[in-house]
Amino acid sequence: MLALVDGNNFYCSCERVFQPRLKNRPVVVLSNNDGCAIARSDEAKALGIKMGTPWFKIRHLEEEAGLVAMSANFALYGDMSDRMMTLAAGLGHMQEVYSIDESFIDLSGIPGDLVRRARIIRRRIHQWIGIPTCIGIGPTKTLAKLANAIAKSAERKPGSYPAHHAQICHLGACSREELGQLLQATEVGDVWGVGPRIGAQLRAQGVHTALDLQRMNPAAAKAGWSVMLEKTVRELNGVPCIEFEDEPPAKQQIACTRSFGHPITELQDLQEAITEFACRAAEKLRRQNSHTVHIMAFIRTSPFREKDPQYSHSASIPLPSPTSDSAHITQAASAILKHIYRPGFKYAKAGVMLMDLQPATRRQLTLDLDAEMPENRVRLMQAMDEVNQRFGRGTLHLASAGTTGRHRAWAMKQERLSSGFTTDWTGLAVTF
Repeated sequence: MLALVDGNNFYCSCERVFQPRLKNRPVVVLSNNDGCAIARSDEAKALGIKMGTPWFKIRHLEEEAGLVAMSANFALYGDMSDRMMTLAAGLGHMQEVYSIDESFIDLSGIPGDLVRRARIIRRRIHQWIGIPTCIGIGPTKTLAKLANAIAKSAERKPGSYPAHHAQICHLGACSREELGQLLQATEVGDVWGVGPRIGAQLRAQGVHTALDLQRMNPAAAKAGWSVMLEKTVRELNGVPCIEFEDEPPAKQQIACTRSFGHPITELQDLQEAITEFACRAAEKLRRQNSHTVHIMAFIRTSPFREKDPQYSHSASIPLPSPTSDSAHITQAASAILKHIYRPGFKYAKAGVMLMDLQPATRRQLTLDLDAEMPENRVRLMQAMDEVNQRFGRGTLHLASAGTTGRHRAWAMKQERLSSGFTTDWTGLAVTF
């Protein structure tokens, strides 16, 4: 038996924990550069605001409906996520953190009333850190995910599902008839792993609900679509097919890309941005104990500025030996930038991608006798990561990223950013 613990409207809920004025008000959290809505409170959803709606299209709702928009504060959300996951882990004996606001918990072999246990954990999370959650329980990941969706819908939209499933839904405790009714009430496109495109194809074939999908022949699902859809059909029938991962698998590619707060034209500004992106990607690479042997970088103008000249280019370069060294990766990315840069354009976005990743434990012989001892560089990178983790990102950085305190023309636009309430001493909440 598995449980899925999910923070409700997580980004908005994190903002509300430290800003009570936001409660019961429509709130949206905006993407990088305050571009579009990436999180919405229930009140904002009631206004008809869709995920991904550009901010300029809903800005009028500030005055008309009291809408509050916040710049994304990922440092706050990441720290609150760590706290929530630590508490959620008490529900079972193994945990798989699936995303910043979701985690699967293995309940196998745990005796007693699982709903009561889930209710205690949910209450504890809300009381200790202020984040509301819903919990779905089922014999497979797909059913646990579906149970979580039912718990949310029953809480937010009374009448769509039976009220006793609100907040916590245990499909494993349902009778065969009740489970069939719940599956019948669920659109096939809402099933985890289906999505809009496959959902449209299934509906064209007469598969409209989760119950229809459950009754599909698994072999037909595989032949007509994919192995993944076959697994989904089997999981809806209570057969576990998607493995539980107590440790996330290593990524095959790592990318760091950003849109700029303002268009930039100078090579030096692009150099600073590319250095920053390369160093962040390298830090992620070291975190999963991997090396890269291939680096790609790109720059482009904004396609939305139709009156401006358009330019977009990317290039990649192989490395002489696998590395996770920030300096070596930045050197390669900078060489690509100098090759693809063209003056006279207003650049809006750039990025670095690390490819062909392999475990850092894999060794490769080199004929470069002048190369610095790998152990020295490894210790240097470890020290850099530890300092930045302790004192904040960017405390130590490469010189090509620019001097501290200098205005960065490429920095993100975050005009509505809240304080670092849990990560910055100067951002601590003050009470009177």
